[in-house]
Amino acid sequence: MRLAFMGSPEFATGALRALAALHEIAAVYAQPPKPAGRGQRENFCPVHKTALELGLPVRTPKRLRNNIEEQEYFAALNLDAAVIAAYGLILPEPILAAPKKGCLNIHASLLPRWRGAAPIQAAILAGDSETGITIMQMDAGLDTGAMLRAQTTPIGPKDTAADLHDRLAEIGARLIVEELNHPSAPVPQNGELSTYAPKLSREDARLNFTKPAAELERQIRAQHPWPGSLLLLGDDVIKIISADVVKAEGTPGVLLDDQFTIACGEHALRPTRLQRAGKAAMSTSEFLRGYQINPDIKIF
Repeated sequence: MRLAFMGSPEFATGALRALAALHEIAAVYAQPPKPAGRGQRENFCPVHKTALELGLPVRTPKRLRNNIEEQEYFAALNLDAAVIAAYGLILPEPILAAPKKGCLNIHASLLPRWRGAAPIQAAILAGDSETGITIMQMDAGLDTGAMLRAQTTPIGPKDTAADLHDRLAEIGARLIVEELNHPSAPVPQNGELSTYAPKLSREDARLNFTKPAAELERQIRAQHPWPGSLLLLGDDVIKIISADVVKAEGTPGVLLDDQFTIACGEHALRPTRLQRAGKAAMSTSEFLRGYQINPDIKIF
């Protein structure tokens, strides 16, 4: 089968490798390189790097909407299908319509739950017991196309976004191969059941201790490794990597004991692993051996 692959982050690389081993990849589309480091050298995204490793042609347009030249190039590829996995650009109608069998999306949720940019994080933050991968026939809407096949995976009580990311990427790579080999009948989504997972930003990293401790613990897991979960302790920015919920009460944001237990809107949060800016991650017990903290200090 003659395919185009459109993706950018690490999540999509396994699918690209799996498809390249079985099908002809006419073109790989990825986000444009970004300057990085002191020399501002071009930094390729993971899919771009993988495509180069596999000897596949790569295209990196800044946009596809109103990009007639790129739309005509895409149409001229004479594709059987296009596979999309966290590409990062909206596909206009001429792109969606060009492949004979359309554009298939590897989406990291059980649609119609968690349409949008951050479905893995949203599922953990909401306290969902499971998530999964949906292979979807793309249309002009935001993750609204008909579902082709799906597979679930449980969300454990200590699963982080990083844990789910790796598990879902593996499932997605296997599921898209199965779908191309044995096409499924499309099933329309029930839009009344849809939920939305907005894109995260660095501003989402700040912990708000007026919220319940259980919600903050889920936030910490949902936002690991990015954008992280931060608090201010004096002049230091502390990243909380993992934490436990403790049944204790107090004024939100105040330290309750010498174990770094922080009162929240409901119960308390006790970090178990954290990291100071510019330092290595460590257990809270290691941190406290070298950092004097007085109980009743206010955490921001």
